[in-house]
Amino acid sequence: MRVYIGCAGYTNDDWAENGLIYAGVRKDEYLTAYAAHFDAVELNSSFYGIPGLKAFEGMARKSGNRVRFAVKLHKVFTHDRAPTDDDFDRMLQSPEPLRDAGVMGPYLAQFPYSFHRTAENRRYLARLTERFAGHELAVELRHGGWDRPEVRDGMRELGVIWVSPDYPPVGGMPEPQVHVTGDVGYLRLHGRNKGNWWDGQSASERHDYRYTRDEMDEWAEKIALVQGDLSELYVFFANTTKGHALHNIPMLRAALNARGIPVQAPDPLDAPEPRLL
Repeated sequence: MRVYIGCAGYTNDDWAENGLIYAGVRKDEYLTAYAAHFDAVELNSSFYGIPGLKAFEGMARKSGNRVRFAVKLHKVFTHDRAPTDDDFDRMLQSPEPLRDAGVMGPYLAQFPYSFHRTAENRRYLARLTERFAGHELAVELRHGGWDRPEVRDGMRELGVIWVSPDYPPVGGMPEPQVHVTGDVGYLRLHGRNKGNWWDGQSASERHDYRYTRDEMDEWAEKIALVQGDLSELYVFFANTTKGHALHNIPMLRAALNARGIPVQAPDPLDAPEPRLL
């Protein structure tokens, strides 16, 4: 099993503080610095506006073709749920430079908690997955009503990746388990900031949480249980606030290596200082 580990987004200005990986780095060089430390990233900008071909070409170039990109679907697909044929065309065609460079990961469909398991929503999800047939599509379903074996069985039949999540223990959301619906696994670690999950005014407040070493060991154990079922596993940390993810990723790497699952940081030869914490 090949494990790719990275963060939800790479344009984090708070990582420019002293001691973090963007200290002294120009903003237009963030991705180059990021690629020195991580081998995967979730692209958040595509949720707000689908980048063009040139933008994706620049991402491949600045990352030195060393980073796998999981491309988040634009909100018209997951929140508005009214995509046009043009939206599908742009979402499918624009990342072509990443495919040409061999660094395209799965698409990520991040549905909100308000997307309940209703007959209408089930039909919409079936239509969406049909339009992305032939491409790896990972689906995050935040409402606990979807957290059922029959849902994952259906995703398995459709070749869709179930996104295994780690959410705060607030109830009503999927349990923190690694579920396998195909050859590729996908894990998103949101942090466990129970107090701010519903009441936080921003994503940075909701994800203001640093995992303990014991919590990273727990996830390493869960990953070890499915390593024989997967050829690839993507692990993304959304707790990027205050550099929490920068502390937690080395913990998870060490915990996985200790369990016989080889995980390496990128070659540090070209890495700007300071190094990852």
